[in-house]
Amino acid sequence: MQVASPSPWPRRLPPGAWVVLAWCGGTAFTFLMRLRLPGEWYPAAHPGAQFFWWDNLAFFGVGTVLVVVGGALLGRRPLSALSLPLAASIVGTVPLGVAEIPMPQFLAAGVAVFFIAAARPHGTGVAAVVMALVVLAGFLATRLLFGWPIGTSTELAVALATVIAWLLGKSVRESREHAEEVRARAATQAVTDERLRIARELHDMVAHSIGVIALQAGAARRVIDTQPERARDALGEIETAGRQTLSGLRRMLGALRSHEPARTARPAPLESAPLEPAPLESGHREPDFGLADVDRLAATITQAGVRVDVRRLGEPRPLPPEIDVSAYRIVQEAVTNVVRHAGTTSCRVCIDYRDEEVRIEVLDDGRGGESGEGYGLLGMRERVGVLHGTFAAGPRPEGGFRVEARLPVPTGVR
Repeated sequence: MQVASPSPWPRRLPPGAWVVLAWCGGTAFTFLMRLRLPGEWYPAAHPGAQFFWWDNLAFFGVGTVLVVVGGALLGRRPLSALSLPLAASIVGTVPLGVAEIPMPQFLAAGVAVFFIAAARPHGTGVAAVVMALVVLAGFLATRLLFGWPIGTSTELAVALATVIAWLLGKSVRESREHAEEVRARAATQAVTDERLRIARELHDMVAHSIGVIALQAGAARRVIDTQPERARDALGEIETAGRQTLSGLRRMLGALRSHEPARTARPAPLESAPLEPAPLESGHREPDFGLADVDRLAATITQAGVRVDVRRLGEPRPLPPEIDVSAYRIVQEAVTNVVRHAGTTSCRVCIDYRDEEVRIEVLDDGRGGESGEGYGLLGMRERVGVLHGTFAAGPRPEGGFRVEARLPVPTGVR
């Protein structure tokens, strides 16, 4: 069992803790600016005479309590929690004797706006940033009513920083929502791909076997009175094909049941649906078919009454499993269509091993292959598309039907 490594400690801190840390950092910065630090001739900001009085320092204590309570409420009641750091910014400004709310005193409120915009719906984030801007504007308006000077430029900088914090939080929320949408879309696509793979396997297996059974049954019916031995052989082929089809269906259903995820299990990583047969319940894989089995397929169809001539060009070589299995399935489906729809007694299969691809062509002289865009042609087209190949199927000008598939072979596979 894999154990996930713990996330870095900053990510483990709740948003409320970051709001409290921002307030403490801003308060510490405020005191440092009013002290003459080493190397300075004078403090960066001159404190008022009342700044270090105990009753004025109590304002910072009240502000700290408000921020701590607001941080604790931030996860449950975000707007109510934001009102407390906003009130603390005003309380912390009173003993400074300045004409605006400084950035260090408003830093905790800005951090709270960021987390609200990142974790809450869009409307709640907008309400949070509007609340913060209203407090800044209200502070300046109150001083103007009393005839006191105001620090407009500094307050504009604080307002701009607050808006930037809201935009950053909004961007984080939208990125998270987009990632969740992509994951949901990928999960849906994975399910669709798996369903298509199962549908292709079932169609290839059942359609081929039923076609052979129908052909053998027709042959047995025609010769049962005149050639009983031949009829008996045909019935044996029907029994064998039926048993093989039933066995294949049982294996596939067993694989599906054995791989059904538990309700409490974590979802497996999303991967593209494989083209090879699914693993069996016992842990073994269903025997893979490939182009090497085309001759055996041709012999089975020929015994059923439709002669299949197989021709190979180029130098046969091992192929990647997904290409080998798909190539065999395409030949199997194309020949099955000849048996079921063409109404002819022969067809020709050509397998051309080229440097960069494998070309498959199935020709017949019948009345036209599969009627319309049936599931057989659709399944072949999907198989070729997954492997980034090309597929063509249609009537021949001289009569009959033609199926062609070109499957690219990756560089280095020779």
